[in-house]
Amino acid sequence: MGSAVERTDEHVREYLIYRGFNGTLKHMDTEIKVDKEKGFRVDKIIDQLQQFVQSFDLFGLKEYWLYLDRRLFCRLEDVYRSTVNKLRTSLYRFYVINTIQRGNLEKTQEFFQKQALELQSQVEWRDWFILPFITTPEQNPAFSPYFSRQWADTFLVSLHNFLSVLFQCMPQPVLLSFDAEVQKMTSLTEENEQLRQLLFALQTSRDQREGDEMVHHKLPVYVQNMDRLGDTELDLVSSQRPVSTITTPSRNFFSTFLPQGRRTPGKLPQFTTGSSPSQVAVGRKDPPTNLSAKSKEAAQAKDMKQVSSQASSSEPASSQSQQSTNQPSHPRHKRIQNHEKERKELFSKPLAQTPEKKGEVGEVEPLAESSSEPPDSCSNSRGCRGGAEGGGLSAEQPFIKLSQEEYGEHHSSIMHCRVDCSGRRVASLDVDGVIKVWSFNPIMQTKATIMSKSPLLSLEWATKPDRLLLLGSGVGTVRLYDTDAKKNLYEMNIDETHPRILSLACSPSGSSFVCSAALSLPGSVESAPRLPVPVSGQLLLWDTKTVKQQLQFSLEPEPVAINCTAFNHNGNLLVTGAADGVIRLFDMQQYESAMSWRAHDGEVYSVEFSYDENTVFSIGEDGKFIQWNIHRCGVKQSEQVLPQDATGPFILSGYSGYKQVQVPRGRLFAFDSEGQHILTCSSTGGLIYRLTNGEPALESVLSLGGHKAPVVTVDWCSAVDCGTCLTASMDGKIKLSTLLAQKS
Repeated sequence: MGSAVERTDEHVREYLIYRGFNGTLKHMDTEIKVDKEKGFRVDKIIDQLQQFVQSFDLFGLKEYWLYLDRRLFCRLEDVYRSTVNKLRTSLYRFYVINTIQRGNLEKTQEFFQKQALELQSQVEWRDWFILPFITTPEQNPAFSPYFSRQWADTFLVSLHNFLSVLFQCMPQPVLLSFDAEVQKMTSLTEENEQLRQLLFALQTSRDQREGDEMVHHKLPVYVQNMDRLGDTELDLVSSQRPVSTITTPSRNFFSTFLPQGRRTPGKLPQFTTGSSPSQVAVGRKDPPTNLSAKSKEAAQAKDMKQVSSQASSSEPASSQSQQSTNQPSHPRHKRIQNHEKERKELFSKPLAQTPEKKGEVGEVEPLAESSSEPPDSCSNSRGCRGGAEGGGLSAEQPFIKLSQEEYGEHHSSIMHCRVDCSGRRVASLDVDGVIKVWSFNPIMQTKATIMSKSPLLSLEWATKPDRLLLLGSGVGTVRLYDTDAKKNLYEMNIDETHPRILSLACSPSGSSFVCSAALSLPGSVESAPRLPVPVSGQLLLWDTKTVKQQLQFSLEPEPVAINCTAFNHNGNLLVTGAADGVIRLFDMQQYESAMSWRAHDGEVYSVEFSYDENTVFSIGEDGKFIQWNIHRCGVKQSEQVLPQDATGPFILSGYSGYKQVQVPRGRLFAFDSEGQHILTCSSTGGLIYRLTNGEPALESVLSLGGHKAPVVTVDWCSAVDCGTCLTASMDGKIKLSTLLAQKS
């Protein structure tokens, strides 16, 4: 928002100069210089607060915080008042700790003297009044955490995130979105131009490939130029032909240029009684066009010599007529002679392919048909190369990345990112509990923002209607949220003893959903690594119409936390992956477990049905990607070891040696529309693999890239030929990559 404000200020300043409002421009520049909101730049607000702390300006610090409270914080809902009070308390403690670390005890005592009336009634400050009288407060167990660098960094980052989310959720004037709309229109124009050029290149490549493949059906130059000859020229050509050459009706003359398989035995060419077997074969077979230039010229010379000798031996008159045609007296005659030469070349044939045995026409026909097969399969070397190129296009790259856009409305690590059933909306959840519902077609636009007081752990779109969103919390509740009306429809209390809702899955019919609930972890830190001992949990089935629990599934051999769930296409089967490494397959008609097997050493992070639903794919804590046969319990069909950045835990390093660790929560892999390719996580972006059904099980195809932090969850929304890949990372960025599938 800060950058949009700066650009809008520049536009307004330019407009005022254009209109000649110099007085208004001076007042605007003066007020911008003393702007306490710093143009909604969070980093500048944090710098201003730190400047007051470093200069021991307690009065300025209090006045600035009161201004922010009157201008911004008072507009928040009452549920966020406690958060504002905690941030103010941490800011005052940050000031006091700085005075002690800098050795300015006078400012420390001044703080408690001026703030005594305000702070003495607050419980969180009751023990802090003895702080000026402790000789080494940094060694006191009650105050030592506040003297650490980690506490200061955590406070500043929390304040930064709070202000960022606040500015993001504030109602904005229409003028601020002007620059964003211009940028979107510019990017769309550029993308359309790129797609237009790509389409033109693909059409050109296709036309060239089709031309190469059909080259053996192309008529020779002689026949193509037949329409340029008049009737008198045709008569002149026929009168100049040798008498002893092959006399063929016009219909059979053109049939020589057609493939052998399209001829009928009743339309065979007629020959004179003095014709030789070589002449019979000549009229039945196209000359091979894949000969080299030298061999072709030699064959032409040899055949011309053979034809001339045959003509002179049969009739001298024809030889004289031929000699008369070799001396044309007009350019048109020369052109006609060239056409006649091409025709003779077309009817000529090397002696090596001439049958030695004389016979009837029907006896030579099988030989002619068999010899015509190689030209039909590959008429020349160019045609073969064209076919290879056409096949190699899909083998080299099955997808083309048309564009990649970024959704940057989150300010913390993403946990879940899912596309709805219609492919029109996306719901994304970060670790701060902020949910964004946004669309990407035709432009990327935020539709709704959901901020929850309780932590959120899971997210799933309802199937019918697809505008509803299921939200699982960390306090044992599931909310049904209407993204169109932007309000909660229901809030269901699942189980107080198992408050963490780890996974949600809605049945394809939309009449029910499956909910996985687990015990609370010590400290309730969702980003910390999981415990070595599997946590207890429940798997429940809820009715979405009556908003009541239908039943509780039996988890054998003991109740365990279910990390991931997935239905098949009709909702008759449910597959789950648990913290004990076991995959369980449930029959949803009988509501009982059909089979279960130990799948991974450690927890199962993600599980999905294959495209044909005869197998199940899973990723576990052991870093393996395994395909299981559901018709034979526990039988592996393929196995592939993935790198750690594809399976987690995901690690993001920060300043001062700080590391953020996040265990997998969302989907770790997703299939394309045909189930032949999968999208996985990596440290720099999504990776697309081809399923080989062999060893190795995965073959790398395309790296989407674009991320500077580890990708923690993915999703793939597929259409006919184009698909949209979503990759979400720990820095809060979501990349939307549009792919074009190349069909072989």
